[in-house]
Order: sequence, then structure tokens, then C-alpha cells
Amino acid sequence: MSNTSFFTKDRSFYKTLFSMLLIVSLQNLVAFSVNMADNIMLGSYSQNALSGAATVNQVFFVVQQFALSLGNSLVALSSQYWGQKRPGPIRTITGITIKVSAAIGVIIILICLIIPDGILRIFTTDPLIIEEGKNYLFIIVWTFLLFLISSVLMAALRAVGTVKISFYISVVSLIVNVGINYTLIFGKFGFPEMGIRGAAIGTLISRILELVILIVYIAKYDTKLRLFTKGWLVHDSGLFHDFLKIAVPTVGASVLWSVSVPLQTAVLGHLSADAIAANSVATTFYQYLKVVVQAMSATSAVMIGQAIGRGDIERVKSDGRTLSVICVGLGVVLGALLFALKNPLLSLYQDSFTPEAMQIAENFLIIMSFVMVGMAYQMPVCFGIIQGGGDAKWNMAVNLISTWCIVVPLSFMSAFWWKLPVEWVVLCIQSDQFFKGIPAFIHFRKYKWMKKLTRETAR
Repeated sequence: MSNTSFFTKDRSFYKTLFSMLLIVSLQNLVAFSVNMADNIMLGSYSQNALSGAATVNQVFFVVQQFALSLGNSLVALSSQYWGQKRPGPIRTITGITIKVSAAIGVIIILICLIIPDGILRIFTTDPLIIEEGKNYLFIIVWTFLLFLISSVLMAALRAVGTVKISFYISVVSLIVNVGINYTLIFGKFGFPEMGIRGAAIGTLISRILELVILIVYIAKYDTKLRLFTKGWLVHDSGLFHDFLKIAVPTVGASVLWSVSVPLQTAVLGHLSADAIAANSVATTFYQYLKVVVQAMSATSAVMIGQAIGRGDIERVKSDGRTLSVICVGLGVVLGALLFALKNPLLSLYQDSFTPEAMQIAENFLIIMSFVMVGMAYQMPVCFGIIQGGGDAKWNMAVNLISTWCIVVPLSFMSAFWWKLPVEWVVLCIQSDQFFKGIPAFIHFRKYKWMKKLTRETAR
């Protein structure tokens, strides 16, 4: 029977939503902590080592965007098949996504190995940092392919509602990575002191372990997807075409957005040293809470996709309305939490920051508290509900227009033309988190984003 109420009243909906949201949030938090631990240990070892790793991580950021967008494309398509309880097409779609991801990974690896100096010089001209970056890159580059494949497998499991294993894997990865990094960076327990190369080896081993655990789990313990059955890598032209319809705009928008991030970082990099330090602190705290919003986006995509797959359009609408309102509430809670914690968090830096930097950091955190509310609405609605519902082209258009036609020009003009105070510059950089909410709300309420992506002939 169709649920025609304005909000969804089905208790199982909320149980699934909040349990998945909690697990995915914890997984994102642990994954984010891996990078933070790397930065802390390399920072205490050598400033050049930290800078070299940070430079290479600009490349890895692009790899992450490929992995995230390909995974989101897989979820958008596969969750609808799972709503119909048809795992067969999901296996084929997963095989297609793995082959595409592997091709992208190999291309990026070859580029990094052939012209490492050229890539690193995009981000820095310091020869010492470039040398450290190359030492890091020649090891870490092999993790790109492993990360892409692992991300696809985790996305396939998420599409059918299996999320706990991803959290457990992230915890294991954190423990292994931190342990090996400590041992090899500083040369503990009789091992040689390897510096930045030790950090790269720790990341490589943890990525290998992630993929091995995933493969063993899927092969031996998964009862929903049963991925590694005969024919899962067989090419299917119809499903490949369906996947490309979602993946091309999703990947295109994500990668082009990722290119804009270093430009926005460069804007702040040309401001005062106090502003750079303040932004680093404020952004770190903001990113820790942002993982919850990213989890809400991933969870919304799965739930909306499955609802569309089941074919109950009124239920899809009520689920969407419910999720969008919860997103607003989530944003208010996270924004209030960031505002309430700003003084205790900043007190950790009072001995190392100038009074001017402390004041700027406090102002940045106040701004980020309000930004959090806008982001918590527009991101899950755009990437979770609308893109998860099958409308990737609209999402690509609104994000590219907002990034390249508004945010990037506005950020440069505010900093270099109008020479506004740094607080206003940060507000310009984050402005899309506010104004994207308006077209997102209008498009969401039209319900034209609900697109059936499945085909009856798929097996």
C-alpha cells in the first residue's frame, strides 16, 4: 500500500536511515583520521616531508574524486535494482565500474611515473619539497589503483545496504597505517628511519590490506550481492550505456570541481600568515563535522534509489521530503555544535597562535557554523536525493555553474580586486553552500529528478 502522507511514517525507514547514517559517519571519520595522523607524524618529523606529502595528496585528491563519483554512479543505478531485489544486474554494473576504475587508475599511475616533476611543479617550485614529494609519490602511486577498486567494492555493498564491513575495514586500516608509519618514519623497534618513504609504505600496506579484506568478505561471507559469481565481468552493452549516462556527468562535475579547490586554496595562500593559520585550524574542525553530512548524502542516495526501484512514486516523494527536512535539522545541530565548541577548540592553540590569528580563527569558525547549515541541506539534496534519484545532468550543471561562474570569480575578485577582509573572502569561497540550496529546493519540489534507470532485460 502506498504511503501518501507528506512525511514518511514507516518506522523501518527511520531505523534504516539512522543506523546507516551512524555507520557511514563513523567510517568517514576514521578515514579522515588516517590522513590527520599522517600529517601529524610527518609534521613532527620534517616540514619538507609534510609539504612533500601534502603536494602529492593534491594528486590523490583528484583520485578520490574519481573514486567517489564512480561509486556514486554505481549506487544510483544499483540501488534501484536492489529495490527490485535483482542482484544480477548489480554484479554486472560492479564489474563495469571496476574495469572503468582500473583503466583510470592505470592512466593516472603512468602519468605520475612518466612526468613526476611536471606534476609536482604544478603545486610547488621548491626543489627540496619536490624531491621529498617524488620519494613519496613513487610508492604512494600504487595505492591509487587499490583505492579505486576498494571504493567501487564498498559502493556496491552500500547499494545493497551493507555498510558495517566498510567501517571495520577503515578501523583496521587506521590502526595498521598509524602503526607502520610510526615504526618506519622514525625508525622504531629496530627498523630503519625512512621518513616520508616510511609514511608511503604504511599507506600502501594498509590499502593492500583493505582490498584483501574486502575480497575475502565478498567471496566468503556476503549473502546479498554474491559478486564473484560466473559472468560478473561479462560485458553488457545496455548496462554499460546506462552506467555511462550517470557516470559521465557525475565524474565530469566532480573532477572539474576538484580542479577548482587548489585555486580557492591559492586565494587564501596569498593572504596574511595569520589568515592561513586560522583557516587551517577552522577548516580542520569543519571537515570533522562535514563527514556526517557526506554520510547523509551517501545514505540518502541509497534509500532514494531503492525506493525508486520499488516503483512506489508517492513513497519516493515522501521519503525525499522527510530526508530534506532531516538534513536541515542535521545542519542546525552541527552548526550549533561547531559554534559552541569554537572557544574550547581554539584554546588548544592559544600558546602557538598570535592574538590576531586567534581572532581570525574565531571569526572563521562563526562563519563555518552558518555555512554548515547550508551545506547540510544542499549537499544531501543535490548529491543524495537528486543525483541518487537518477538526475545526474542537473546536478552537474548546477555545480559547474556555481563553482566556475560564481565561486571562483567571486573569490578572486574579493581577495585581489576588492581586497576585502579575510572573513569576507572565506565567505565568498563558501558562498555556494548557501545559494545552491535555492535551485536545489525548487528542482526537488518539481520531482522531475525521479528517473527509473533499470531495464527489464538486464540479468
